[in-house]
Amino acid sequence: MDALGSSDPSGPSTLCFPELNQSCPKPFLSPSAALLRLALLCTVPPLTVTLNLLVIMAVAHFRQLHTPTNLLLLSLAVSDLLVGLVLMPGEMLRESGCWLLGELVCALYLYVAYVAVSASVIDMVLISVDRYVAICDPLHYSQRVTMRRVSVGVACSWAFSFLYTALILKDNLLYPERTRTCWGECMLVFDFVSAAVDVFVGFILPVGLILAINLVVLVVALSQARAMRVQVVAHASQRVARRPQLKAARSLGVLVGIFLLCFTPYQCFSLVGGDLLQSPVASFLVFLVYVNSCVNPLVYALFYPWFRKAVRLIVTLRIFHADSCQAIMS
Repeated sequence: MDALGSSDPSGPSTLCFPELNQSCPKPFLSPSAALLRLALLCTVPPLTVTLNLLVIMAVAHFRQLHTPTNLLLLSLAVSDLLVGLVLMPGEMLRESGCWLLGELVCALYLYVAYVAVSASVIDMVLISVDRYVAICDPLHYSQRVTMRRVSVGVACSWAFSFLYTALILKDNLLYPERTRTCWGECMLVFDFVSAAVDVFVGFILPVGLILAINLVVLVVALSQARAMRVQVVAHASQRVARRPQLKAARSLGVLVGIFLLCFTPYQCFSLVGGDLLQSPVASFLVFLVYVNSCVNPLVYALFYPWFRKAVRLIVTLRIFHADSCQAIMS
């Protein structure tokens, strides 16, 4: 009877903070669910952090990789690194039902989470623009897409993410105590105006741009493919010149496509609102968004030989050799 009595909902063992009257109750987790959560926490975040660190080290170290396209991939890797380092562990702790790190850390966690996701979305828009220029105007690509312009674009995207998130989460940052109903809770609270602005600016506008740009790219790429088949001999040199840009553009297209597959379902589901967001389906869709940050480096490994070679040099510690930054990666 004593053993049964320990599971009494009113008992202190079921509260996040037993010493507080307004403590949130601990949710019940079956042994299998607890084991699955632990397995995910021990595998996916470390893998995400490791893979994105490899991308950052590769692009930063090897001079041949200092290109406008790779700078965009570097920015994306930084946001994905934040997802693996902060968002994944924090979200698993938050969804466990007992937030033990306090209101201030909760507010900062939600801020970093929004900054990382916002920066990722803007990076995908910039990657789509890069792909558009490479396909639709390949002869002027090197003049239009320069390191200086891409650097300014990346800096502006991060600055916008920090400012936009601060405005959207203003109440959560200034008055974190207003967002909780009990101790041990970490909730994101929006008013109607902020929620409407976030849906438009954070989802509808960027995803609309990504879809529109990539639709144009697809149409142009198909027309170019038909033209190339007809003029193989007459324009052989031009075809060879375009081939690296076309290959890079296809790889970036796969990256954007996977992003949309991982990101769009949760955003569409979240528009429903209400209690549905607490369902197991929502938890899976949130996890799908985060897994995208782990999948991106795997896309690089699949499509980019330079990434595979860079990983070999990093893992074998040959990057510490003299002039290793001058290594030929292609």
